[in-house]
Amino acid sequence: MRITYLFDPLCGWCYGAGPVLDQLARLADTRLELAPTGMFAGEAARPMDQHFAAYAWQNDRRIARLTGQAFTEPYRNQILSNIGGMFDSAPATLGLVAVGLAEPARELEALKLLQRARYVDGRDNSSLQVVADVLDEAQFTDAAGRVRAPDDAILAAYRGRVEAARSEMARFAVDGVPALVAGEGAGRRLLSSSLLFGRFDLLAAQLRAA
Repeated sequence: MRITYLFDPLCGWCYGAGPVLDQLARLADTRLELAPTGMFAGEAARPMDQHFAAYAWQNDRRIARLTGQAFTEPYRNQILSNIGGMFDSAPATLGLVAVGLAEPARELEALKLLQRARYVDGRDNSSLQVVADVLDEAQFTDAAGRVRAPDDAILAAYRGRVEAARSEMARFAVDGVPALVAGEGAGRRLLSSSLLFGRFDLLAAQLRAA
């Protein structure tokens, strides 16, 4: 079965869905596709301010209680308190696209590394340099090099991945992430995003029904 995961690497709820995503990736006879939407990239990026930081931290604490995922003090002090810093998912998305080109089987691993870098280690993955460093440290050498010096090919691949994800969002009237679309062809359907934060057997049952 084809499962498309619509997400943004700077989305706290997408990070919270990580444990269930791991289980999805291990399901037999399924193909998990990562579909970065660019929801917080480019024109949708914004500078961090006190109001947004407070809103994000309130959400983050709720996600932590629901999922057990860690949002640490280094993240709060070095990311959310960096007033005027950019909240821009384009660099992290570019990093994932670069990994997808070089080592597609490791793309989920790279997503988890970049999320951990932000939410646990307090490293600002809105920076191309930070993204490249994180990838380098995990031996994604080719991808790190492409992030440091993006060429036309990697930028075209980035645009293609984001446009494909946004087409899926438009087709299924998705207005937020994370989201799951499952099935093939005309039988593809949108699943409730709440399934990413509950009992995995309920999600598995929905997938079997799809």
